[in-house]
Amino acid sequence: MTQQDKFDREIIYNMDKLSLTHLLGEETEFIPLVTSEAENELNESEIPTEIAILPLRNTVLFPGVVSPITAGRDKSIRLIKDVQASSTKLIGVVGQRDASTEDPGFGDIYEVGTIASIVRSFKMPDGNTTIILQGKRRFRIVEIIGTEPYHRAKIELLGEEEVAENDAEFHKIMSSVKELANQIIEESPHIPTEAQVALKNIKSDRFLLHFIASNMSMEVEGKQDLLETDSMTERAKIVLKQLTLELQMLEVKNEIQTKVRSEFDQQQREYFLQQQMRTIQEELGGNSSEAEIEEMRARAKAKKWDEKTAAHFDKELSKMQRLNPQVPEYSIQRNYLELLLDLPWNEFSKDNFDLKRARKILDRDHYGLEEVKERIIEYLAVLKLKNDMKSPILCLYGPPGVGKTSLGKSVAEALGREYIRISLGGLRDEAEIRGHRKTYIGAMPGRIIQSLKKAGTSNPVFVLDEIDKLTYGGQGDPSSAMLEVLDPEQNNAFYDNFLELGYDLSKVLFIATANNLGSIQPALRDRMEIIDITGYTLEEKVEIGKRHLWPKLLRDHGLKKTQSVIGKKELATVVESYTRESGVRSLEKQLARLVRHAAKSVAMEEEYSPKVTNDEIRGILKAPRFTRDKYQGNDVAGVVTGLAWTPVGGDILFIESSLSKGTGRTVITGNLGDVMKESATIAMAYLKSHSDEFDIPFEAFKQWDVNIHVPEGAVPKDGPSAGITLLTALASLFTQRKVKAKLAMTGEITLRGKVLPVGGIKEKILAAKRSDIKEIILCEDNRKDIEEINPEYIKGMDFHFVREMAEVVELALTKQKVKGAKDLLPKTVEGSKDNQ
Repeated sequence: MTQQDKFDREIIYNMDKLSLTHLLGEETEFIPLVTSEAENELNESEIPTEIAILPLRNTVLFPGVVSPITAGRDKSIRLIKDVQASSTKLIGVVGQRDASTEDPGFGDIYEVGTIASIVRSFKMPDGNTTIILQGKRRFRIVEIIGTEPYHRAKIELLGEEEVAENDAEFHKIMSSVKELANQIIEESPHIPTEAQVALKNIKSDRFLLHFIASNMSMEVEGKQDLLETDSMTERAKIVLKQLTLELQMLEVKNEIQTKVRSEFDQQQREYFLQQQMRTIQEELGGNSSEAEIEEMRARAKAKKWDEKTAAHFDKELSKMQRLNPQVPEYSIQRNYLELLLDLPWNEFSKDNFDLKRARKILDRDHYGLEEVKERIIEYLAVLKLKNDMKSPILCLYGPPGVGKTSLGKSVAEALGREYIRISLGGLRDEAEIRGHRKTYIGAMPGRIIQSLKKAGTSNPVFVLDEIDKLTYGGQGDPSSAMLEVLDPEQNNAFYDNFLELGYDLSKVLFIATANNLGSIQPALRDRMEIIDITGYTLEEKVEIGKRHLWPKLLRDHGLKKTQSVIGKKELATVVESYTRESGVRSLEKQLARLVRHAAKSVAMEEEYSPKVTNDEIRGILKAPRFTRDKYQGNDVAGVVTGLAWTPVGGDILFIESSLSKGTGRTVITGNLGDVMKESATIAMAYLKSHSDEFDIPFEAFKQWDVNIHVPEGAVPKDGPSAGITLLTALASLFTQRKVKAKLAMTGEITLRGKVLPVGGIKEKILAAKRSDIKEIILCEDNRKDIEEINPEYIKGMDFHFVREMAEVVELALTKQKVKGAKDLLPKTVEGSKDNQ
């Protein structure tokens, strides 16, 4: 902004201040110092000799002038609050010598300032306070009497020179001041002509000088010198000199505009603004931006974009040519055009169709995960046969640490493509996906477009990590924005708000990862091909540790293979005793402790055995952190082994029940959830309604209290899958029959005795295998889940598939009574029944 523009703008702003009733409100009390008579109405006795001092940055307040001030410093806000509570509402306003000083002392402020009254104050949303001040009288600081909580000082008022009526020199200067001010108003297209009427209505010469000085584009030092000048004639000369300079600047500006207009004919008027900018730059000796624009035009010729994109680029480039390089819009436009040029429009990496090589890379980096590997190979095979095939949208679902994210990098290497990963966890702003509209300051494209720009190709492998952790916030729903990204029917023209053009994402191979499908909105889940990556078995973790983790840790710690060796038996010990997880992250941490121990011995040249033993593991990792539940036998009635799913894999679960003399109450303990408690209630109800089938005297339900307990009471437990286990435990309890040895079960029940399917079958079966369980009872509808498990993992196990609860009891309970079986119906009760 030029000095003349600033002057014009400030004149307009202060013209509004002349209408004080509009600015301040009709009920505000203030003294409009416009006439000399009004100035004299303020007596010296009304101004105290000690006053609070408010330092101002880049501002000089003149007597009679009304001006808004924004206070942000704590001292200033405290001062304003205290003064407003006083009766006079007067403060001493002084200018700072250096605007960058945050806490100015006495030496950092001018000695001469203006007494001002606080007319009105406003509390701003950002915590600052805006006040409207009206200057009253000039003063000089005599002595600083306090600095806390703000400056206070003794002052003396400065007198005002009275100009004689016959002072011809002064009146001539004032006449010239008024003439120049009116001329500037007429010459400037930005100042309304009503400003002349406002100047004409000011009768006081002193206030006229103060008013004009407040609106001139002088430096703070110049305005301070004007304030400190006692002579009215000298003040008038300073104002006259500055107005003359302002008028000259305005005339130069108008001359440039006239010169530009004369150089163009009617057909070239559309380039008027651009030529005006050039002329101004020539006058100032500046450089034009033509070289930058020509460079962009040359780069555009090499881009592989379609006609629509090319036409859009040319239009936006023309818009940039018409902008002044000094305005903020120019940099926004330049960044936008740079984005268009940097994006890889129709540029693709060449796919490597060597399927054997791809499979080798996938097997090298990840053990297991056969389903996802097979899907990638299938995709590559079809792409080899049909090059224009749309990429699948895969979602790898499974617990943490099983290799979902790292698999994307291996897929990119196998395909010969660039690899991109963005984390979506906790993302709550839709603009992070779609970008901001470029009209906003600081606008930028969304993460999708930014990542493609970084990759330099339009067909990378794009990993959307933790897609289940997208959250809804006040800035829109990012999961809904992902619908367009992950829809093969729509993402060939993905619209980014900043880009303002459709971008083809159909060749991008998106791989999303998730730990919990339930938190993904159904529409988004429906667009992805879900591949379930379950937790690793003990055998798989041992192989991963042997093939991948241990060699990697040796390399990371600078050890040779011969300097530390671990066997599969020792790896199994670490897995079972020191980790409890579905993946291998914790396993890697524990193995790293063993490697660091060896590295320390090598570095200190100590004698040690490179072979890691179980004793050494216990010495380094201390006592085992976890002990897995094992099958505990079938000698007690009412105890049945169930199967549970946890976020870190499967586990076995013992359902315990016992009888005690009572009135038929049922007590459930073990920190069970509502669903599990309901399953226990259903199991008891079913057993009572079918007591004859199980040969249980009904009177037994009235004379015995039942306590159902699930161990590890500190761990919350819930879900319907323990239904058949609960019912089997109660059937064993009331019949006092043994439960078949090394048997476990899982399934939901109904009041009719139907057995329903449950989830997490693979994890549960693998947990049973680790606990030496030989037989499993499942719902018939879970047969398909067993067929999907690697036969090697379930070798030696027998499975019974049932539909009715009666089948479960028949399979689970033996005919043999437990040792010390209780007589649930005392003889006194039987005798009384016989007598009846």
